[in-house]
Amino acid sequence: MALAVASAYTQTPTVLGYWREPGGSIIRVAPCPQQLCVEIAKLPAGKHGTTDSHNPDPKLRNRPLCGLWVGAGFIAIDPQHAREGHLYDPRSGRTYSGEMTAEGNLLHLRGYVGLRIFGRTETWVRAAPPPPC
Repeated sequence: MALAVASAYTQTPTVLGYWREPGGSIIRVAPCPQQLCVEIAKLPAGKHGTTDSHNPDPKLRNRPLCGLWVGAGFIAIDPQHAREGHLYDPRSGRTYSGEMTAEGNLLHLRGYVGLRIFGRTETWVRAAPPPPC
């Protein structure tokens, strides 16, 4: 068992996989045609909204958050880096340009408007695949 755990930590980090964001949701970064996409795979327990209520399009405000694709267009530069994507923040209803960098069991996700220096980086922690929503 110790060997299996040790080998998991020595593998080359990759942006692909499941990640826990600071709010507790589990997010999946996965290949989609010609790019990488980002999906909400599991919402945290507790009191919070379960629909996309802040979407700028009123017709989309009742769609469920669990299973929602919140990122698209990411181009993998190498296994640890993806750039030129777009991230949708369902908490605010805003969309940002984005890039991500995997470093061990951490994923640094940077969202910005216009220039990269006008953004914010959030760090996510690798997580186990959750049960389906």
